Amino acid sequence: MASLQASRLMLTTSCSSCTRTRSAVSIPKLRKFNVAIPQIPIKNRNFRVEEPSFRLDGFAEDFDLSLLEKQRQKKRGCDDQVLQRSRLMAVLEEVIDRVEMHKNIGEQRNNWNSLLLDSVNMITLTAALMAGIASMNASGVDSVSAVNIASTVLLASATGLAALMNKIQPSQLVEEQRNATRLFKQLRNRIEMVLREKSEDGISEADVKEAIKRVLCLDKAYPLPLVGTMLEKFPQEFKPATWWPETKPESTHSRTEANGWNSELEMEMREVVEVIKSRDAEEYEKLGNVALKLNRVLAISGPVLTGIAAVSSGFIGHGSGLAGVVATTCASLAAVMNTLEHGGQVGMVFEMYRNSAGFFSLLEDTIKTERRENGQVFETKVALKLGRSLSELRDLARRSSLSRLQGSAIDECGYGCNIAGYFPWSSMDNYEFSSGYTIRFGLNWVNFTNPADRREKDSAKWYCTFNTN
Repeated sequence: MASLQASRLMLTTSCSSCTRTRSAVSIPKLRKFNVAIPQIPIKNRNFRVEEPSFRLDGFAEDFDLSLLEKQRQKKRGCDDQVLQRSRLMAVLEEVIDRVEMHKNIGEQRNNWNSLLLDSVNMITLTAALMAGIASMNASGVDSVSAVNIASTVLLASATGLAALMNKIQPSQLVEEQRNATRLFKQLRNRIEMVLREKSEDGISEADVKEAIKRVLCLDKAYPLPLVGTMLEKFPQEFKPATWWPETKPESTHSRTEANGWNSELEMEMREVVEVIKSRDAEEYEKLGNVALKLNRVLAISGPVLTGIAAVSSGFIGHGSGLAGVVATTCASLAAVMNTLEHGGQVGMVFEMYRNSAGFFSLLEDTIKTERRENGQVFETKVALKLGRSLSELRDLARRSSLSRLQGSAIDECGYGCNIAGYFPWSSMDNYEFSSGYTIRFGLNWVNFTNPADRREKDSAKWYCTFNTN
């Protein structure tokens, strides 16, 4: 197919000889030809890129590219859970620190109350005794002037101490720290419960934010410093304490039978709220106003009487025995007022009423908004907080409903309606087709294991009174 032609030329030189070879290669040209490739009809222009597959040793293994991304997301989720758990642990440490802080400060301010009260009373009574002695020996004795001056100075000092003591109200400060310690302990238990229950599911950022909000609300409700942020000890009107964050009503989709909530329990909780608003909250508000007014009168009377005694003691020895009588009497009365106010701890009583009214406000707010917890568990907690059993709580709700129905029936009578009778649902507890023996509607309690054991409920007593009237 190819031919090789070669020729050799012999060249001779004077120094050496060399041989040069010339060659040529001839390759025939190939013919041109066309190859027709049939076109594959494409109905859908949307191209689809499939993931590559790797074949190893005779078997195929599909490699999912999204698996790596899923693993990365899972790792980020685990890292976020660890981060939120660490943040919640940090909040828990601050809460534990605040528990100890409020406890120690409460003990310190309790010592303030006893020490200041004893000091003010001793100074006042000593000055009153010295004023009495000076008034008895005032005629013709020049040395009595020293006793007179000493009594005046002591009474003036007692006036300042009493005014300062009545301003800060040590007994009320002690009760504030006790409440703060108790509430921070409750918050600590709540955070620890979240850490235990969500150890597997993971702690969300919402749990951390809620814990932080509760800590800040408690700090605002019960401040530690005395200057600047101290609570007003003599407000214009009585207001319940507020130590919880504002909550919004949750959606009704969580109020399901699966979560333990039903229409009967919803109605029961509404009636409990009405009872709290109409009876307990109003009662504590009235008592709180009485304690506030009494504390204000005692806080003003003590320093005023001590000041009058101090001024009167300055006029002893000027030819009149009235100044001595006024000084000793007012000083003695001032000691009595201080003892009643701080020995009786009227400020602490006012703070107890304020905190109790806040408890009922919190309970009312919780009943209206809390739906995450199981309904039966929530009912048990409400009953224990009100100091009642479950049957007593349900009977309380029934009496509230009957009382409100009584008012509406009277209103209908006023509009000319002919009401011939008023009948409750059942005279005794029995079997209910929808709830069995779990709910008691009757006016009389029945022991289902021994039906002969029957007891009259408070609602039955109320119904008897209503019928007789």
